[in-house]
Amino acid sequence: MALRPPQSHEILRPARPGFIALTLAAALFANLLPWTGAALLIKPDFLAVILLYWCVREPRKIGFAVAWLLGLTMDIGNATLFGQHALAYTLLAYAGVTLHRRVERFTIAQQTLQVVPMLLLVQVATLLVRMAAGADFPGLLYFSGSLTGAALWPLLSTLLPLPQRPKASPDQPAI
Repeated sequence: MALRPPQSHEILRPARPGFIALTLAAALFANLLPWTGAALLIKPDFLAVILLYWCVREPRKIGFAVAWLLGLTMDIGNATLFGQHALAYTLLAYAGVTLHRRVERFTIAQQTLQVVPMLLLVQVATLLVRMAAGADFPGLLYFSGSLTGAALWPLLSTLLPLPQRPKASPDQPAI
């Protein structure tokens, strides 16, 4: 099995719900790790990236309700203003589900460019809620997480479809 993103002619099996849940849980735990220093400045919102990936790839399985619940979980885990991540992740799920056919038609590099504004949407929504509650503007470096999150897109597009690829029969030549 080649380590490459799925080709446009390749038909993948549907993702198993347990695998989707496992990836979302791993992303949630990565977000809740105690990041410090320079890593904190460039740290992407892992949960937003994985949530967007599944909203694009499996829009019938992952949508608004999952996004809302994961957002509330992030708010509780970070002890932040209740509902800010829920709102941001729901907006992200809306963008992902609405644009999933468009995003899937592009190459991986073009998909990465499509992902950047969607991840920026999460950060802007979260920032607006924080600022409405009285927080100060953190500076433009705050938005670097969207760029590093988008940089993860090619890796995710290569690794996450691996379990959905059909098993090659021994008599079938490798492509």
